[in-house]
Amino acid sequence: MRHSLLNKLPIFTTVFTHLTCRTLSIFSVASPSCFNKNPFTSVSNCPIDVRCNRINRAYFSSMPPVETSGSDISSQIDELIKKQKALIFSKSWCPFCKKAKNFFDSINVPWFAIELDEREDGPLWQETLLTKTGKKTVPQIFVDEQFIGGCDDLLKAGSDGKLSLILSPKVHDYDLVVIGGGSGGLACVKEAGRLGRKVALINYVSPSPRGSRWGLGGTCVNVGCIPKKLFHTAALVGQSIRDSSSFGWMTNDNDTLDIQKNVHMDWKKLVKNVQTHIKSLNFGYKVSLRKKNVEHINAIGTLEDAHTIKLSYDNQEVKYITADSILIAVGTRPNYPNIPGAMEYGITSDDLFSMPYPPGKTLVVGASYVALECASFLQAFGFDTTVMVRSILLRGFDQECANRVGEIMEHEGIKFIRDCVPESIEQITPGEPGLLRVRAKLTNGESIVDEFNTVVFAIGRSTRFDGFGIDKLGIQCTKSGKILIKNEQTNIPNIFAVGDCTDIKFELAPLAIEAGFLLARRLYACTNVQTDYDNIPTTVFTSVEYSSAGLTEEEAVEKYGQKDIEIFVQNFTPLEWTLPHRPENKCYAKLICAVKENMRVLGIHYVGPNAGEVMQMAALCLKKSCNKDEFDALIGIHPTCAEIFTTLAVTKRSGVSADAQGC
Repeated sequence: MRHSLLNKLPIFTTVFTHLTCRTLSIFSVASPSCFNKNPFTSVSNCPIDVRCNRINRAYFSSMPPVETSGSDISSQIDELIKKQKALIFSKSWCPFCKKAKNFFDSINVPWFAIELDEREDGPLWQETLLTKTGKKTVPQIFVDEQFIGGCDDLLKAGSDGKLSLILSPKVHDYDLVVIGGGSGGLACVKEAGRLGRKVALINYVSPSPRGSRWGLGGTCVNVGCIPKKLFHTAALVGQSIRDSSSFGWMTNDNDTLDIQKNVHMDWKKLVKNVQTHIKSLNFGYKVSLRKKNVEHINAIGTLEDAHTIKLSYDNQEVKYITADSILIAVGTRPNYPNIPGAMEYGITSDDLFSMPYPPGKTLVVGASYVALECASFLQAFGFDTTVMVRSILLRGFDQECANRVGEIMEHEGIKFIRDCVPESIEQITPGEPGLLRVRAKLTNGESIVDEFNTVVFAIGRSTRFDGFGIDKLGIQCTKSGKILIKNEQTNIPNIFAVGDCTDIKFELAPLAIEAGFLLARRLYACTNVQTDYDNIPTTVFTSVEYSSAGLTEEEAVEKYGQKDIEIFVQNFTPLEWTLPHRPENKCYAKLICAVKENMRVLGIHYVGPNAGEVMQMAALCLKKSCNKDEFDALIGIHPTCAEIFTTLAVTKRSGVSADAQGC
């Protein structure tokens, strides 16, 4: 309404109003919000400016300059620098000035601009700035009385942490303290240290019931992803040995390589080599912390209040430190069943990869990916292996693919006891490995008893927050004890959490790394990029691997309905399996598509060799919302297993056999 009335004013009224507005701006009478938000004080929005500049531009060029001395301007500039949080000496038409303003807007920092091209004495102001900053170009930017430079300087200061140090100086002992030395905690604290913040990492590993301990790196490096993949690779090497004669490999005595006759697995050597590699990674993390100026504290850290952490050392010493921000990244630990003998005689993945003697006949209790992965490599090493399953395999994964994995494992000789839970473990004979008696009960009430050398529990993981301070501070958690987060922030504004101890769906090291790194960037590098928790790819490293990204078939049906999804499937046999005559059509590919969304791909599933390598880039198609036609248009690399996704033509609803036909 104001704009339409002003458009009807006579030209002399418009000019008078313009002069009044500009006079106020010269002497800084208007508030900062006037220059940023009031439409009467911006050339781009103000109808007065637009009309004057368009209709009577010559009027301003013919005006005599405002008589203002250099000393007056210098004092005005000094006063503005003192008053304004972020001050921009700008020109309204300058794209770099606009970019600087947009940057401040993106990080929610209020700014105040002096548009030099809109002032009669603008050139004199620019000359005065030259004497102060050594720069004559615009923008010239000051933050909290510190000269930053131009637009590129501002963006660089934002990216390297300098700007954050100015805007948010440290108040407590540390800018950031991270509790937990796993993947997410390390990623966050190292980036914060690189950005110039005073940071500390508290890391303490409580021993497992069997006494296993480890160094920096958390579960992934020490007792998870890294040793698991190396043991899995050892199992694949064993399979290659079994297949080798089919590809022409013989011993010097012209005999076949035979694991039962002239080749064997040296468990102790494998464990030694894997542990040596892990220790090198632990050392590497210590070095990288020093390089990033991160203080490493080997103590138990517990929360006293929102900014105070109690440090309890092994020598009974107690200290207290404070931090502006705290990150909880303590991960989870394996669960034990509440049955007699479980903790005394059973082990978990915390112990298996450093066990100094071969496990012998092994019972793996659980149906998680950890359970199936451990069972797979143990069987491949030649150990008699049984899996005890309470209900379904790989809960949360696509059940068709999960059952396919189970069938392959059974074909390889792994025994499954279904619908069964253990009731007790007792030691018959001590030793390495010794002998254990396991009593269990089926869901039909039938009891079973068997003897094993080793019992591995892989029945899930949970947080260990007893005495940590979660309850005392009122940090909100799920019923299962996971910390509730939104963009890694808890309900206490300065306390954050990442990784397996939070309520996110996927317990994956790369996801924790991404979350920790981006959190540090948001806190100290003036960015607002968030972690994307959708369409996360993951792999189960069983003998024949299973990888997936996006929705499972069960999730797709629940979300879209059976009739509104189309599922493309194909059984296939890898070329590498043909010469050794391994089973045909056991590998599997599946694409789940949304019918009403132009066949957008919702889920990708693959059971076959090198599943992780196949899925890593396939998952990008989900991120980019590709549809089935785009998969079909992609030229496959032949002969590979991954090319199967470029030729999927059979749908589940068609009833046509999904077995491969020909090459």
